[in-house]
Order: sequence, then C-alpha cells, then structure tokens
Amino acid sequence: MATLENITVFVRSVEFGSFSSAGRATGLSAAVVSHRIKMLEQHLGCRLFHRTTRKMQLTEQGRIFYERCLEIREAVERAETSIAEMGASPRGSLKITAPLGIGRRVVTPMIARFRAEFPRIDVRLRLSDYLIDILMESVDMALRMAVMEDSALIMRKISDIERSLVAAPAYIARRGAPKKPDDLFDHECLLLRFPGSSQARWSLIEDGQARQLPVDGSIDADDSDVITDWAVAGLGIMLKPTFEVAEYLKSGELVRVLPDYPPVPVTLGVLYPYRQNVPAKVRAFADMLVPDMRAHIATRMKGLK
Repeated sequence: MATLENITVFVRSVEFGSFSSAGRATGLSAAVVSHRIKMLEQHLGCRLFHRTTRKMQLTEQGRIFYERCLEIREAVERAETSIAEMGASPRGSLKITAPLGIGRRVVTPMIARFRAEFPRIDVRLRLSDYLIDILMESVDMALRMAVMEDSALIMRKISDIERSLVAAPAYIARRGAPKKPDDLFDHECLLLRFPGSSQARWSLIEDGQARQLPVDGSIDADDSDVITDWAVAGLGIMLKPTFEVAEYLKSGELVRVLPDYPPVPVTLGVLYPYRQNVPAKVRAFADMLVPDMRAHIATRMKGLK
C-alpha cells in the first residue's frame, strides 16, 4: 500500500508546482521527492505527472488521485482536530482565502493577534479577487462577497453590502454623466476580469427589478485595488462595494453615478466546506474576523451621506 509519506509528498508537489518547492516544504531534496513520486507511480501502475524541462502537469489519473488524496488529508486533519479539541486549545493548519482589498486591510492585520492567541494554529492565507474553488483547493474558510446562491457550502453571514457605481469628477466633466443604465454602453467601464472571462455583467435595479447589463471597457485588471486607482485617476466608471470607496466619496475624489439605478446588493460572509461540525480552529478565526469585519465596514461608512 502506498505510504502516507509518499502521498503527502505527491500532494505538496501538486500544490507547489515543482519537486524542488515541495522538497523545501517537506524538508526533502528534489531528488528524494522525485524518487518518492516514482515509487507512488510504480505502486499505482500509472503516471501521475506529465514532465517537461519547463513545467509539470497532472495526468488525468493524477488529477483523480489528487482529489482522493485531498479527501484523505481532510479526514486526517478532522481526526487530528477532534483530538486537539479535547486539549487546551485548537491546533492544526488553517487555510484561508479572501479578496485582495479586504484581505490586505482587515484579514492580514489580524493574523498577528490571532497567532498570539492561538500559537498552535498554522495560518495559510491566500489573497485573490479570483474565486478559488474551496473544495478543490482544500480551503478551510473563505471570505466572500457575492450574490449568494444555493450551495453545499455553509455560510456565516457578516453583512449585506450596498454597492455603488462611481467615477471621478474629471471623468464626468470629460464624458458626461450617464442618465440611464443603457448609457453605460457608451462609457468606459473599468472591469475586474480574470482568465477565461470575456464579458462583465453589472446588475442594476431598474423599475424595481434587477437588470443585468453586459458592459465593457478598454482596460481591465484582476486586482480590485487597481480598478479603484484607475477610477480615481479619471479613467472610467467602476462598480464597487460602497464601504470600499467611502473615503473617496467623502473627499469628493469620486462621485456616484446613476444613483437612481443602484447596483444589486451582495452578501459578505464566511464560507465553510464543512457540512457538519465546524473545526475549532475555523470557529476561532471566524469569531475574531466577523466582528473585525463589521467594525471595518461601520468605520468606513461613518459620516457618508
């Protein structure tokens, strides 16, 4: 039977993208990692990776085996957590993902405080505006801001989030202010876009109903803070959670666009992949994050008309 050590090396190789990086993470040389992968392949009777001089990629069998290995790792971590919860404090590895903006401004600063209170929990933070697949990436919890749909994931709601269309006064002076949603088709829309996405849709409330508009623009980025910088510089109109642009609205660097057609609100919440008992390490982080996040939003929105 393939050993758990070789499975661990295999999973690390997939996560880090190379044998050398996986070796550094596990305290092994790249040669030892390669040898263990070969032993695993011989045991399974199939190749797990396509290897070239520049990169390595999972085979179809490797992808399936990786998914099953994640289930094994999750089961082991649940077993460890169950024992740890019988002790004095939570322990284990905690993998978290959050959007770039609020991740930088809220999640990152609280890590030191969290580690001081729970030193036996290793934190693995992944900040990205791209929606990471929580199950595929073995994420313990995700901070998400979206229109929540039915899901197998469990959500702890933080707040309903108002959003606004905004632009710099200089842009409005140059291009004029849109009067109705259809006018956006003739404007420069600043878009948050990722590989594989070809079109953005902004959901606005018109005549009491949500309407999706396929908008476009000549520049886009995969970092929401970059979009904000462009809007302040007068490059176009953007759609953002109001609390994230409140300071610019207060200062007058940005103004609301189409205020009679507000964007559909979204929900900010913490998502868990656990269908039953939420591990103590996850509850501990969420218990600290939720009030911090609510306080951040309240502070940003204070004094905004």
